[in-house]
Amino acid sequence: MFRYILVPALLPAWLTGFALAFARGVGEYGSVIFIAGNMPMKTEILPLLIMVKLDQYDYRGATSIGVLMLVVSFVLLLLINLLQRRIERP
Repeated sequence: MFRYILVPALLPAWLTGFALAFARGVGEYGSVIFIAGNMPMKTEILPLLIMVKLDQYDYRGATSIGVLMLVVSFVLLLLINLLQRRIERP
């Protein structure tokens, strides 16, 4: 019953929730720095790297990291929409 009834009904919601949480986590800044401890080359996150690049006046590097984050977010949104369309078809 669980595998044939509940999982197919809940799978779209689980996948969408995971993808949206991951997309939000890509851009998270403040809380992750406090939790992760900001250890170089171990727990660095992309928004922190952008701030480091800006502090070093490396605007090109900060912009490239920002564009990468934007592309990842758009790809995730595209995948979510494609997944929802595929699942909603009869």
